[in-house]
Amino acid sequence: MFPAAFYIGALLIIAITNWLYHWRNPRCNGVLPPGSMGWPLIGETFQFFAPNTSSDIPPFVKQRMQRYGPVFKTSLVGRPVIVSTDADLNYFIFQQEGQLFQSWYPDTFTEIFGRQNVGSLHGFMYKYLKNMVLNLFGPESLKKMLPEVEQASNRNLERWTSQSTVEVKEATAKMIFDLTAKKLISYDSEKSTENLRENFVAFIQGLISFPVDIPGTAYHKCLQGRKKAMKMLKNMLQETRKTEKSTNFETTSLALTLATKLLVEHPLVLKKLTEEHEAIIKRRENPDSGLTWSEYKSMRFTFQFINETVRLANIVPGIFRKAMRETKFKGYTIPAGWAIMVCPPAVHLDPKKYRDPLDFNPWRWEGIDTNGASRNFMAFGGGMRFCVGTDFTKVQMAVFLHCLVTKYKWKAIKGGDILRTPGLQFPNGFHIHISEKVK
Repeated sequence: MFPAAFYIGALLIIAITNWLYHWRNPRCNGVLPPGSMGWPLIGETFQFFAPNTSSDIPPFVKQRMQRYGPVFKTSLVGRPVIVSTDADLNYFIFQQEGQLFQSWYPDTFTEIFGRQNVGSLHGFMYKYLKNMVLNLFGPESLKKMLPEVEQASNRNLERWTSQSTVEVKEATAKMIFDLTAKKLISYDSEKSTENLRENFVAFIQGLISFPVDIPGTAYHKCLQGRKKAMKMLKNMLQETRKTEKSTNFETTSLALTLATKLLVEHPLVLKKLTEEHEAIIKRRENPDSGLTWSEYKSMRFTFQFINETVRLANIVPGIFRKAMRETKFKGYTIPAGWAIMVCPPAVHLDPKKYRDPLDFNPWRWEGIDTNGASRNFMAFGGGMRFCVGTDFTKVQMAVFLHCLVTKYKWKAIKGGDILRTPGLQFPNGFHIHISEKVK
């Protein structure tokens, strides 16, 4: 006779073995994509969050693409996830928004954004909020904002000439944040005693970080930053009686930082861009008059430059959705309730879609529509959740570039190494010296 402890131990071993088996081999009414679910509960979360300095597809994704193919399964932060680097599947997911898939982000995102964040809204409420934002940042509103954007660009560029060096990411982020916050909530950084942007920076830096709420971690700082920012916003809203809407000023500043760096590294591109903007000024009756909407719309090479910049920047490396019901695609089954991560960098850097994909070449966009998303370009999202701030971002970038190349010259001082995390990817510590052009 064996002691009772033996049988209890044997049952525990059987139970644990069975649990491990089902963890590594999830149930599915069909064929799951290949891949690994990693360690129980943890999955492959640590590998996913590891930073890297590659300009290529993130190593986490690239290694698994090479091993499993363009669609694979994994587990992140305790959730089963299917990662798609397949352009056709990505397009299908975006087109089936609200039918087979819906916007979804991990529970840690809900903790950060709150339960009424735009990513968690669906149907009527999402469309209502989207229309409200479009009223602020649609073409008609942007036409009226154009002089304000140009004035902000000129004012900041002139200020930077008095500094020995300018850290581009920090400087452009402050410029864009001040302009946007003033537009949305009448916030004036020079008059306010509270530093709203400082709290937003903490929020953004921890947005996609390892979800450990311990003092000192990026995630903890993110939660604290959100708490302080929301308190400040509520106080301001009580005074202004306006409705708060948020926009991500960081993505535009990251794109502008990379754009400035690329112009330093590619003199022929700078020459072409400068020629386009100087030609705009030469066509005016009064060279000192401000930009018009028709001039902005005429910036053909500028829009090619912007598209190529954001293609390489891959500022948003993952877009999350959730399967509302079981879906089959190209022989694989996506179970209901599973998360899907669409991976834009894998498409943007696919040599089958873009010749020499790591090369910076704005001319590759000649003859191609630069206004929307497609199967092979999703820097601003896709489907019904195509970023409503896209036009605003392009206006800010184009106007800033117009002011920069027509009035100033600059040179790199230090920094600019690419730092990539699952959240944000940008030239790290890129400093320039800027001065006015000799007329």
